[in-house]
Amino acid sequence: MGSLLAHQGGWDEILLVVGPILVLGGLLKIANRRADRIAEQGEAGSARSPKA
Repeated sequence: MGSLLAHQGGWDEILLVVGPILVLGGLLKIANRRADRIAEQGEAGSARSPKA
């Protein structure tokens, strides 16, 4: 493992930065989809039941 993380011309350092950014970006995208879905369900539910 040590030889893998030794200096390899910069690509390994790029992976150490880009990898976590991609993971966080993916998690943010999933969270936004869920939030949008919940908001749509809330709007649909309020449209079905008339307010007094």
